[in-house]
Amino acid sequence: MLKNAHRLLSLTTAAVVASTSFAFAEPSAELIAAAKKEGALTTIALPHSWCGYGDVIAGFKKKYPEITVNELNPDASSGDEIEAIKANKDNKGPQAPDVIDVGLSFGPSAKADGLIQPYKVSTWDSIPADAKDADGYWYGDYYGVLAFLVNKDLVKEAPKDWPDLLKPEFANSVALAGDPRSANQAVQGVYAAGLSAAKGDAAKAGDEGLKFFAELNKAGNFVPVIGKSASLAQGSTPIIVSWDYNGISWGESLKGNPPYEVVVPASGVVAGVYVQAISAFAPHPNAAKLWMEYLYSDEGQLGWLKGYCHPIRFNDLAKSNKIPKELLDALPPAAAYEKAVFPTLDQQAAGKTAITTKWDSVVGANVK
Repeated sequence: MLKNAHRLLSLTTAAVVASTSFAFAEPSAELIAAAKKEGALTTIALPHSWCGYGDVIAGFKKKYPEITVNELNPDASSGDEIEAIKANKDNKGPQAPDVIDVGLSFGPSAKADGLIQPYKVSTWDSIPADAKDADGYWYGDYYGVLAFLVNKDLVKEAPKDWPDLLKPEFANSVALAGDPRSANQAVQGVYAAGLSAAKGDAAKAGDEGLKFFAELNKAGNFVPVIGKSASLAQGSTPIIVSWDYNGISWGESLKGNPPYEVVVPASGVVAGVYVQAISAFAPHPNAAKLWMEYLYSDEGQLGWLKGYCHPIRFNDLAKSNKIPKELLDALPPAAAYEKAVFPTLDQQAAGKTAITTKWDSVVGANVK
């Protein structure tokens, strides 16, 4: 279901969804007043280099200066975000997150566990139906594909596909952008490698991905370090498997030292949607709702696009001619995304379970 629906989210505008009047709605005066009265918003796991979040947060602060944004643990994983809600159910202080931004599979499970609350933003109708919970508990915010971020000073010929990573010239070179036992980005990286090895068979992707990384580790090519821009620049992780938008952002932040390349692999092109939700125990529920309204406004959506992510309302914005050409030109060629696969929730859940529970026994590399 999700796989077919998300094909609507292609980079072309040929199959855009219809724009609706809701796309231009503003938050109610009552909500704005209630949020300003609360005076604070607590976020978690929003590094400023991820998806343009630095400028997005700045934009929210500029629009609503009466609301102080408290940022918890920018480098937390999706699993950490869920645990933060659980650990702070009765805590109305600054350690209790109001909102979360997590991998798609974490949305339904958080709803089932009673950890998030429903809220439908003004632009609700322009979010594709299969990218959101029908009752408004969670909804997709942006998406990207797994790609290779390459240090061109150390890697003269970049890998073009997953099997290339096993080549001897990539010894001590390949890292994941997270711990595959808890971080969604890393889990999806393993899943993507497995989907390539399994020739597109999603049922085998989790186990095949583990086998691939076990082989990569045995060959001495895998580096058990969480890859980031700093480790790329230092040369400790010359090749990082990351979301395309993170790869571009990290590479750009280095200002040519070293030069970089972001390669979308020829196979196993896995696209991932992240989702937003409001904690069921949010100390500042109205500020949380206003934050959601901002994120799903045209301004918020274009903020993510400036961070090289494809916002969930991409097609709606394209239909309304609201996407500047320079933003599109900053992304990898549209053709690189033509083979993108959006795993269903069930496929993601199966892959996540296999990868997170078997990583230690199959691969045996302690990523940190």
